[in-house]
Amino acid sequence: MPPASHREIAAAAALLKKGGVVAFPTETVYGLGGEVSHPSAVARIFEIKKRPVDHPLIVHFADASRLSHWAREVPPQAWRLAERFWPGPLTLILPRSRHVPENVTGGQDTVGLRVPDHPVALALLRELGSGALAAPSANRFGHVSPTTAAHVREEFGDELDMILDGGACQVGLESTIVGFDGQTAIILRPGGIQLAALAEVLDGNVVLSRGTERSVRVPGALPSHYAPATPLELLPADHLWRHALELEAKGMRVAVMGWRRQQHFPPGYRPENESIVFSAMPEEPEEYARQLYATLRRFDRQHFDRLLVETPPETAAWMAIADRLRRASSRTCSGANAVLTGEQSSSSVAREDENETIYGQTG
Repeated sequence: MPPASHREIAAAAALLKKGGVVAFPTETVYGLGGEVSHPSAVARIFEIKKRPVDHPLIVHFADASRLSHWAREVPPQAWRLAERFWPGPLTLILPRSRHVPENVTGGQDTVGLRVPDHPVALALLRELGSGALAAPSANRFGHVSPTTAAHVREEFGDELDMILDGGACQVGLESTIVGFDGQTAIILRPGGIQLAALAEVLDGNVVLSRGTERSVRVPGALPSHYAPATPLELLPADHLWRHALELEAKGMRVAVMGWRRQQHFPPGYRPENESIVFSAMPEEPEEYARQLYATLRRFDRQHFDRLLVETPPETAAWMAIADRLRRASSRTCSGANAVLTGEQSSSSVAREDENETIYGQTG
């Protein structure tokens, strides 16, 4: 379908102003939005998603210059990141202003703020005037995020007031979430913007969360998240096919995701084999990210018994993908199958907490 028309965007904005709930596209994933100032709309988002009410929502608005309207005590580092990466896949965690209700932040004094980089999302936000949208991803809590309008319809049917179609999301993974501790920016969730890009703007003052400080809850940081209904296991390439054949011998239908040029197909494997199906994933992290959630959803629709995914490279470029796959696999994988969150420097990067990414808060 073509992207949403101006008439459709205006109709969606009118619904939102009346307290409606609308799904809309962003460059990362599709969001499920309600106007920040409508308590009933925010409550309905939690209800529709089956999301715990203490799990905060991200506030989306149209212009970086409005940052100080939604946050107070904005540090210079936050302004520098906003000026460089907004609109874009970056969420900043800052003390909330009086314009952000507690029901949006899960009762916390901080709020996640973002200016999305998608023409439909920005047009919708501008139609709201001075308002903003509280919006998580448009899927059931903990499930795979949607990257097309069809995924949203698949997830919710007619439960929503409207779905705006903006085509397939260009990034395909959620935003990078960044908090601040003094002069240092802390990556609370890896995403569409890499550590190196943030460090370039902030003169290297960027680290990954240690997960040992006092916590501020952020979206997408639970141990199990982004998970398909099909049990998912992460395996290195040399174990991938051996395990697939073991599962096939038990009568299971298995989907395998890996890189074709690196595959050593087992003797007797046939591409038309109905019990083991192989999906060749892109070797470039940007394209892999763009296709990941759609691929997981496709295998869910085909009702496989198990999904085996080749462990991604342990480099910074794959950090966000590794994070999502680790969380998606946590229901079925042991610690031995966990993936690292990327190339890490002892001077500037700390390994992510086993249980939840948290933001160290002082004072």
